[in-house]
Amino acid sequence: MATYTVTITDADETALDNDLLDKDAWIQAAVVGKINNCKKRMINTWRPIIFADESVTSIPANDDDFIALVVARDDYKTRAERDAESTP
Repeated sequence: MATYTVTITDADETALDNDLLDKDAWIQAAVVGKINNCKKRMINTWRPIIFADESVTSIPANDDDFIALVVARDDYKTRAERDAESTP
């Protein structure tokens, strides 16, 4: 599990204080929302690929195990790897 730290300016914190009751709760919720969106996109991209692959004999029923199946494949590449391949 990874831990990330976010540093913001005093002015940014003041702006957040103007609108938010609990900055940490908002930040946590924003990250959870982004993760959920990324998971949905990843699963929607890979589902047809996995379903069409005749070598796949079983498909996990939960999202985390499905993602583990995808990243274990030889043809899986991260965003950074895909971008590096497309950069001349």
